[in-house]
Amino acid sequence: MLRPKDTSTRERKSLNGMWQFALDQAGAGRSGQWFMRPLPDAREMAVPASFNDIAADAAVRDYFGDIWYQTSVWIPRGWQGRRIVLHFESATHRATVWVNDVEVVSHEGGYTPFEADITEHVTAGEQVRITAVVNNTLSFQSIPPGVIEDTPAGKRQIYWHDFFNYAGIHRTVWLYATDPAHITDVTVVTDLDGATGVVNYTIEAEGADDLQTRVTLRDADGQEVATKTGTTGTLHIPNVNKWAPGDGYLYELELQLVQGDTVLDSYTQSVGVRTVKVDGIKFLINGEPFSFKGFGRHEDLPVIGKGHNDAYLLHDFELLRWIGANSFRTSHYPYCEDVLDYADRQGVVLIDETAAVGLNMGLGGGIFGGQGYKTFSPETANDVTQQVHAKAIRELITRDKNHPSVVLWSIANEPESETPEAEDYFRPLFDVAREADPTRPVGFVNVMLAPHGKCRVSKFGDVLMLNRYYGWYVNTGDLEAAELAWEEELTAWAGEGKPIIITEYGADTYPGLHSVVAGNPWSEEYQVEYLDMNHRVFDRIEAVVGEHVWNFADFTTTSGIMRVGGNKKGVFTRDRQPKTAAHALRRRWRDDL
Repeated sequence: MLRPKDTSTRERKSLNGMWQFALDQAGAGRSGQWFMRPLPDAREMAVPASFNDIAADAAVRDYFGDIWYQTSVWIPRGWQGRRIVLHFESATHRATVWVNDVEVVSHEGGYTPFEADITEHVTAGEQVRITAVVNNTLSFQSIPPGVIEDTPAGKRQIYWHDFFNYAGIHRTVWLYATDPAHITDVTVVTDLDGATGVVNYTIEAEGADDLQTRVTLRDADGQEVATKTGTTGTLHIPNVNKWAPGDGYLYELELQLVQGDTVLDSYTQSVGVRTVKVDGIKFLINGEPFSFKGFGRHEDLPVIGKGHNDAYLLHDFELLRWIGANSFRTSHYPYCEDVLDYADRQGVVLIDETAAVGLNMGLGGGIFGGQGYKTFSPETANDVTQQVHAKAIRELITRDKNHPSVVLWSIANEPESETPEAEDYFRPLFDVAREADPTRPVGFVNVMLAPHGKCRVSKFGDVLMLNRYYGWYVNTGDLEAAELAWEEELTAWAGEGKPIIITEYGADTYPGLHSVVAGNPWSEEYQVEYLDMNHRVFDRIEAVVGEHVWNFADFTTTSGIMRVGGNKKGVFTRDRQPKTAAHALRRRWRDDL
């Protein structure tokens, strides 16, 4: 699936704006066929945005069930005879869509795109009604998982991920038009042969059996550097400008379906020429050792929740540059494609993660409630869950495979990994990832409940990614003991002979809380002391090739006594003001200070 874009032959139309909106906890809308008429008792809702915080109503904020969206749109008159497609960049966590009275697509998974060819259901120059029912309910067969429990106050949604279950239409909805003969996908794999760049491409198309496929590669100045015909091939670039961390040089690959002298379909794909490889304990980009400096992050903003916002995108990347970060993880789900496009252009390195978070009853059940469940069993996370998880991995890789900024796939965050059931669950999922993309390393993020010697899943990964909170959740306030225990465990992991990225380490910090006494948790001084302790340990272990502080900015969570207005481990506040730790990290990460 190609992302909609305007080209010489393609045209797109954003459907963002105010949609009609209605909550339907009774589930009456499907049987009542709400898609056939204006939504009953509807209000307006912004798209893209999470719906939860927009209404000043706790019942809306915590709502789970069916969520209806509806809008009317004119099909451009100039699209007569064209193939017309309706494309959703995401709908959390699943959706069914109708055009007028016809169901056109259903999709499971809240953070990857889906689309439907609606050519047969619309007429150029006429108006159509588009209705989507989004559902944010989580179960043991969804990714991420959850459960509905009966309580004295009624049914409640329980989930085990430590961020708020924002939902809705979070990203852009598009109408776009192509020729009936059209390119459906392209896969680009790059390599380096000395100073020569190598670009291997594979193109898929429909209705193109009698057409010529033409490929042209241009540099950043628009100058042609290579051309070829055919659906597969290799292009060579003498004296290549490599894509590298901090230098997001991009070429443009134009793909064309040609009939005689007429170009029927044209699509452009940005290309960053670079290599990624794991060599022993080294993580290599373009053959050079790379050290990850940065954060775990969240798509989390005031009012709009996980709704994408370009202004915050730009500002967050400015803060990454200011602090000296070169990378981040898309914790804990695929991010908006605009984020990845911008990371490509800026030379920021990404660890790209699925939405498989909360698959650990030993961790989440104890913190967030819902105790007593077993993580993997026929009644909880089972073969169906595994199939949904595999689909999420494939969809992530299909969407993001051509982004040079993505150097590592993370197929889960902090799952149960110390049991035989976990080993059986994850073994085939690593195979799924490697089959979908044999060019990048694959890993998962290990949690403290599965330390070295107990984890049964880490052996499948190319890289070790560890979340550890010595000095916070354990050895709280005792950084001397924390340092000894952390170094002991990390030294053991280093014996595995793989690169180690510390994907989470952090301390909750309430902005403005200060202390003259060392070791006072929640103070800004303690956050700095905590980070300093971790860095001393990292610097003594050669296998550590990355440090991602948890978190870039404070973010919203479900209610609980462990959270004061959300998770406060941010180096920046939720509105992006620096805590003292931000300045300390800037001194560590910036070579020019």
